[in-house]
Amino acid sequence: MRTTTFDFENPEARFKVLINHEEQYSLWPGDLPVPGGWNETGVHAPKDECDAYIEENWTDMRPKSLRIALDGK
Repeated sequence: MRTTTFDFENPEARFKVLINHEEQYSLWPGDLPVPGGWNETGVHAPKDECDAYIEENWTDMRPKSLRIALDGK
């Protein structure tokens, strides 16, 4: 278990992009196990690449259940 905080600004750091059942994304330290309720997207890269992936793919910030309730999709 990690005993220190993670430096999200470290250019050497690797991250995972996670997604939950509501299709919300999260940036996660690459060396930690995925927390419950989240799944890996397959992206494991430096922060700027992960941020770009999230920006490109998370185009509607509303949770999936809200989108379905409001839009029927």
